[in-house]
Amino acid sequence: MSNLNPQRTIDELKELRALTGDENGAQRVAFTDTWAKGRAWLRAKLEQLPVEIETDEAGNVWATLKGQSDRELLIGGHMDSVPNGGWLDGCLNVLAGLEVLRRIAAEGQPPVTVRLVDWADEEGARFGRSLFGSSAASGTMNPDDLRHLVDKQGISLGDAIGAYKLNLDTVKQAGKQLKKAAAYLELHIEQGPVLESMNLPLGVVLGTYGVERHAIRFTGQSAHAGSTPMDKRKDAFGAAAKLGLEIREIAKRHGGVCTVGSVVTRPGIVTAVVGECDMTLDQRHINADLLGRMLHEAKQASQRFAEEEKCGVEWNRIWQIEPIHFHPDLIQMCDAAIMETAGVVHRLPSGPLHDAAEVARAGVPTIMLFVQSLRGISHNKIEDTREDHLAMSVEALDKLASKAMGWIVGR
Repeated sequence: MSNLNPQRTIDELKELRALTGDENGAQRVAFTDTWAKGRAWLRAKLEQLPVEIETDEAGNVWATLKGQSDRELLIGGHMDSVPNGGWLDGCLNVLAGLEVLRRIAAEGQPPVTVRLVDWADEEGARFGRSLFGSSAASGTMNPDDLRHLVDKQGISLGDAIGAYKLNLDTVKQAGKQLKKAAAYLELHIEQGPVLESMNLPLGVVLGTYGVERHAIRFTGQSAHAGSTPMDKRKDAFGAAAKLGLEIREIAKRHGGVCTVGSVVTRPGIVTAVVGECDMTLDQRHINADLLGRMLHEAKQASQRFAEEEKCGVEWNRIWQIEPIHFHPDLIQMCDAAIMETAGVVHRLPSGPLHDAAEVARAGVPTIMLFVQSLRGISHNKIEDTREDHLAMSVEALDKLASKAMGWIVGR
């Protein structure tokens, strides 16, 4: 008889929702009092287990169950939320991991050391910098890139983390936490519609999309809307509008996703042809070559449309990350754990980024599993997953943890 109690995870998710949410949803924005309250609640639960609890230089909280080997199995998630967030995003990972940790601890000393981590500021909701704690630990963060960041109240990121005894000059010392990591597991709600559309409870995550994010400016000539004939215009918006439609076709051709999230026109009045138009483009794919092709085709299209509208065009990269592929052995184990739990499985990439991507970038064998999201909606108070599916996700994570421990011992 297993000591695992998935219903306890569901009950604790509801307990956390009541403690740190309101009528608009979850309010555990990182480096705020509500976030700290949620973490204190988690700590009280961890203190009931035979674990060592510490907070590293980047604000990540670690609970360590010593094993017969000092090689480590990590199970991770994040307690922070977006403002008005859902009741599952991030915290399901941590609380399911807590239940798995309880089960392992109840059975005596495990063959390997098992650690639960609550990453700090995965969402980046306050300062716009996601994956704060995990990127500090992985070493990909450049603290100098973060010094200028301020929130809507004008508080700097440095001052906000300083209130929690953290310092940008030392955050990357968190990297020592990954030195003995032999595998990393993360459960997450899908946050998209794929599993629901296939009527499947759980899925194996193959990796996270690579991202190309650019700002594009078309420059034409502002002119009077009444006196300028159509064939004499240098319409910057005309070029941008054509590109906005073309990037959708590019995405469909290559099996990726492309999104124009913002379009700003100047002078931005109803009586003037648009002289300057700024747009943002976000392109994502699991395959690096196809992502590169999507970017190349979008740039070619922008030149073509600029010429058609007698405009200039320039591109500036906002941000980029390569596709992250999860470990093939762990993919097989996750597949088996889900089959044993649900009897059916599907493999899919993740469009959103997760802390798991940073852990994988640090060279730690990594895997994620998804549980179905109702309506495919997340970052919203209506975010939801069926309770029987939540219970299955805890069971599958537990089975995966057992398989991963055996794999670590055998390596």
